[in-house]
Amino acid sequence: MKNSSIESLLAVLGKEDISPFDALGLLNSHLTSDLGFARVDTGRGITAVLPEVILAQGKNPEEVMKITENLFSRTGLAIVSRIEEDLGRMLLEAFPDGHYSKRGRLFVAGEYLITPDRNEGSVAVVSAGTSDLHAVEEASTVLETMKVDTRRFCDIGVAGVHRLAEVLPSLRECSVCIVFAGMDGALPSVIGGLYRGPVVAVPTSTGYGTAFGGVTALLSMLNSCSPGICVLNIDNGIGAAAAALRILRGSE
Repeated sequence: MKNSSIESLLAVLGKEDISPFDALGLLNSHLTSDLGFARVDTGRGITAVLPEVILAQGKNPEEVMKITENLFSRTGLAIVSRIEEDLGRMLLEAFPDGHYSKRGRLFVAGEYLITPDRNEGSVAVVSAGTSDLHAVEEASTVLETMKVDTRRFCDIGVAGVHRLAEVLPSLRECSVCIVFAGMDGALPSVIGGLYRGPVVAVPTSTGYGTAFGGVTALLSMLNSCSPGICVLNIDNGIGAAAAALRILRGSE
């Protein structure tokens, strides 16, 4: 901020008889809400590309409801992740205009009000198999809520690699590619060798015995022979969406 802008701001504060200490208190009260059991980060959308996302796991329904109501009333948008079906129904009753994804275990109330740059590009969300769609749905719902041009390419894993060839021209039109795969986690390496843009690889918990709940896919992706692939944690659809948002909007 230029000195003239700082001086103008201080002049306004002085005219209104607001001390810098009081002004800082007002700013902090706008950016956070203290509910006693939770300090809701209502200002995260200012400091980060993705606003606060409420993790329902480990919280009781009353806590989730209070945090959601506070976040929605302060920002006009509330995203709740990792919710069970009963809680999803409760949230829909409280926010009848909201959207609940049973497969993605995600609930969204309200709307993201900032209009993105129409030239910012698009995100391809790819799944190796249909069994990976729980994580795909989580990432896609967050991206769509943030008004990102999101294009899904489902069930194109290496067991039938010709399926990837069919969609590769469309995939190459996208600015970022998020790839979800369980089992041996091979698909991100294949795409990394055929696609020039950023690849965000996400192992899923899909697979038989020695898949170890996604650990095998995670280690495979970390050892990818396609250089430059970014690897996130198991089933981390929200993290993948945030990574894509950083790539698209991080320099704004």
